[in-house]
Amino acid sequence: MQNLRRWTVRTARALVLAGMCLTLASFSPAAAAPEPTASPLARLRAGNERFVRGAEGAVLPAPETRRAMSDGEHPYAMVLSCTDSRVPPELVFGAGVGDLYVVRTLGQVPDRAVLASLEHGAGALHVPLLVVMGHESCAVVKAAHDGTHASSAHIEHVHKAIRAGSSHTAAEQQDLRAAILGNVEQVINDVLSGSPALRAAVTGGHLQVVGAYYEVGTGTVVFSEPVGAATATAHK
Repeated sequence: MQNLRRWTVRTARALVLAGMCLTLASFSPAAAAPEPTASPLARLRAGNERFVRGAEGAVLPAPETRRAMSDGEHPYAMVLSCTDSRVPPELVFGAGVGDLYVVRTLGQVPDRAVLASLEHGAGALHVPLLVVMGHESCAVVKAAHDGTHASSAHIEHVHKAIRAGSSHTAAEQQDLRAAILGNVEQVINDVLSGSPALRAAVTGGHLQVVGAYYEVGTGTVVFSEPVGAATATAHK
């Protein structure tokens, strides 16, 4: 598995997760939303800062904006996240209608329908960023990690996919956070291995892929370093 070497978050802390050092910077004041010319990742960071601060005001489109949307969609980022009801990507990133192309599945485990959805986002919609986001206290990762009996064959399929990204060292087997981060890495590997179209988009510089970890208790999102073209090429 190609490891995501570094995770970053704009908050004044320093953590070490499963041997991966989180390089952290302090929050910078951010009141207004960034200009649309800002990078997609910068827009997500700024939106998450507003969410963490509890900034008031829903991002709702004006009637004329809704009418314009009837001609097509132009999201600036894709988010592949878990189905957990505590993890709504549009709220977490302070995004408005039409801003994010969101795909949600249990444990963010990809199947062919998920890969097709992501390929559509990257190819037909030309979305330049894919964020694969795990989250704190993920029940399905915990169940898979603990070897809990699955209630159906479909859930067992998800458990097996998640266990593929788990560490086998005794110390890390006790660390749920490390297992969640490992699952994010595994999902990115599975997406790039399973989709030549997405892999080509990354190696061609048309799509950036980053991992993310959402802290349910604080609302903060931790981002990994982007996946490089060399890593994507390794999945051929």
